[in-house]
Amino acid sequence: MSFASKFRSFLGLLAVALAVHGLPGPARAAQSADATPHVGADGVAHLPASSVPLSKFMSAASRAKFIKAFATPEPSAASGADIQVVREFDERKNAPFVARAKALYPVSIEPRLIGAVHVQVITPKEGVSSKNRHRVLINLHGGGFLWGEGNGARAESIPIAGLGKITVITVAYRMAPEFKFPAASEDVAAVYRELLKERDASDIGIYGCSAGGILTAEAIAWFQKVNLPMPGAIGTFCGSAETLEGDSHYTAPLLVGELPSDRRSAYMSETSLSDPLVFPANSPAVLARFPPTLLIAGSRDPTVSSLFATQAALAKAGVEAELHVWDGMWHAFFFDPDLPESQEVYNTVVKFFDRHLGAHRGSNTG
Repeated sequence: MSFASKFRSFLGLLAVALAVHGLPGPARAAQSADATPHVGADGVAHLPASSVPLSKFMSAASRAKFIKAFATPEPSAASGADIQVVREFDERKNAPFVARAKALYPVSIEPRLIGAVHVQVITPKEGVSSKNRHRVLINLHGGGFLWGEGNGARAESIPIAGLGKITVITVAYRMAPEFKFPAASEDVAAVYRELLKERDASDIGIYGCSAGGILTAEAIAWFQKVNLPMPGAIGTFCGSAETLEGDSHYTAPLLVGELPSDRRSAYMSETSLSDPLVFPANSPAVLARFPPTLLIAGSRDPTVSSLFATQAALAKAGVEAELHVWDGMWHAFFFDPDLPESQEVYNTVVKFFDRHLGAHRGSNTG
């Protein structure tokens, strides 16, 4: 099992990479015979073959993991495979992470229906802390809006529930190819609406990774559309409120031995990516109503430029936006709970929500 297969799935498998446009024509052209890096008259940078060492800021464990994962990658599910085959592959791939997370952060997992939506309610076996008795986190799993509701969701939720001594509810929202936008936003709103019957909005936090990070931002825009109050805080990891473009879209894949992908999500295939309900950064007015937002990625993640742009747009709109980037780290690296950087991510997430949940109880309005 390796991160490389997960990364390959993110970049190319079944059209899940959410880039908006194809590569510009000059970028597709063969590299110039001139081995000197230069910028053309059209602004396109032409780069010769280069050797980029591992970041000196990576932990020894992450260096070893990177080499194992990307120097000799394991096969992934074939592109174009039946969606059920791909989902089963993802379940097997993430199973070791979930087993290790359970060992490090013992939790209880209860399948439930909330607002007619399937969820998993994850609680620490040691019990929820007294200060978190009225608080809850909603997790929105990654997987390109195509897979991830099982072990992928548990890998994102168990460490946070266990370390934070807080209940995490991970949502099995509707995905492509069976469903299209805005099905997932509607499901998140249904769960959120039910939770609001028992708690103040400020006591609820929402976070997700990759497609789940994008969906977290989409959910906040959707809550505005349907007049639901804003939650206390959100976390958008490896995907956020801005389209997946910018420098990292072209350069980060190269640093893990891949080529940039330009396929569009099947989930968003029938909607405009300029719609603020899809990418809320398209509307400063929508962004201005966002709650405090935590943004997390690795420097070798093709989504990191979108996080940079989202953080800047949120700050411009007057929203507290806290950005953390781990140098040398890849897309969704924190699925591996043994990496020191992953543990830093968990601590960052737990502390962020602890600071913000309940801070303005009763003041959030729809």
